[in-house]
Amino acid sequence: MADTPSLPPGLIIAAPRSGSGKTTVTLGLLRALKRRGHVVQPFKCGPDYIDPAFHAAASARASFNVDSWTMRWPLAADLLVRNSNGADIAIAEGLMGLFDGVVQPGRWGNGSSADLAAAVGWPVVLVLDVSGQSQTAAAVARGFQGYREGVTIAGVILNRVGSARHTRFVSEAIEAAGLTVIGALPRQSNLELPERHLGLVQAEETAELENRLDALADFIEAHVDITRLVKLARSGSIAAESAANIRPPGQRIALARDSAFSFVYPHLLAAWRTAGAEILPFSPLADEAPDSRADIVWLPGGYPELHAGRLAGACRFKAALREFAQTRPVHGECGGYMTLGAGLVDATGQRHEMVGLLGLETSYAVRKFNLGYRKAELLDACALGSAGDILTGHEFHYASVLSAPDEPLFELQDSDGHNLAQRGSRRGLTTGCFFHLID
Repeated sequence: MADTPSLPPGLIIAAPRSGSGKTTVTLGLLRALKRRGHVVQPFKCGPDYIDPAFHAAASARASFNVDSWTMRWPLAADLLVRNSNGADIAIAEGLMGLFDGVVQPGRWGNGSSADLAAAVGWPVVLVLDVSGQSQTAAAVARGFQGYREGVTIAGVILNRVGSARHTRFVSEAIEAAGLTVIGALPRQSNLELPERHLGLVQAEETAELENRLDALADFIEAHVDITRLVKLARSGSIAAESAANIRPPGQRIALARDSAFSFVYPHLLAAWRTAGAEILPFSPLADEAPDSRADIVWLPGGYPELHAGRLAGACRFKAALREFAQTRPVHGECGGYMTLGAGLVDATGQRHEMVGLLGLETSYAVRKFNLGYRKAELLDACALGSAGDILTGHEFHYASVLSAPDEPLFELQDSDGHNLAQRGSRRGLTTGCFFHLID
């Protein structure tokens, strides 16, 4: 057996369910630790583009997703070890409830935050929304301790407490149940970050972001015993693994990057660069053409529906992309896929002409929620890989498909193994899909 790399002391911020306050606690804690002089490395459990951008702003270190359903363990292990280098504490934000995942296991787990806790040994800080209850919260917290082997609840942060009396009732009951209460956050709605249909508004769009993060840090400093919390962190360890390589789609990758196209995972960019690829960013919203030296154009996801009029009028961008696609591959994910299509109908019902490299027509006038893990098998060789290659990722959008006349890109299944109808599109050297690649 190879050496076992150690990870810095870490904690996983988790909760019984979504909406309990994990992100508020995580962002305030990251900024507060940074202000105290800690080098803090953030991670995000599960697939999510938006939270890690806020993590990076709060901590001044890039945040990386770790997911047990889509990622091979060697890839996840390499991400944890490589990016924790130089940090004195790691903070991982969970997703949904601590033990929530899908039914059928994926690469090394079912996608739950508990998978990471069990794999590396970082204890959990449980954020409990105790509004509308008092001593019953102790039964909830106690149920988490010992529920899964290898997952330890280090402490509890109470959220949305109503009064000092309320805090005392809940805290005494939880302490009597054998758990440590390390903070109690009063209801304070003015600290909540703005949201839109895919979650939080992106970090780069959030007005006065630094002031908001400092206010969250002040809030956490005032109501959480951070010194005690840091002492609860434990060093993690993982079995050494040979890194799982991710092949870049080209040597020189022209990557669309602006407020319409921002959903690309940091671990993919890092893997492409490690493999020797060069990333050449450009902005479709600024009507920029992709770099003529590129081997491939990659349009990631984002919010093209919010900028459909500008994209429709970006004549230089569209003409250059059409010319590029005659000789070299162009690929679009989700929002990028819709942009490569013939037309996009916005929420008001207005149709905007897109690039037209694919026949796809999409609409936000009638929204349809699409969410979940995906496993794709490529039907033919393309920029994503060879025929028969298996890719894992996820889908998360509200677009309705009006028409998708092109050849399918892959066979697609959900996490239960059910075949799905939306299998991406392929026309010539242009490919696209709603599927976001993770591994």
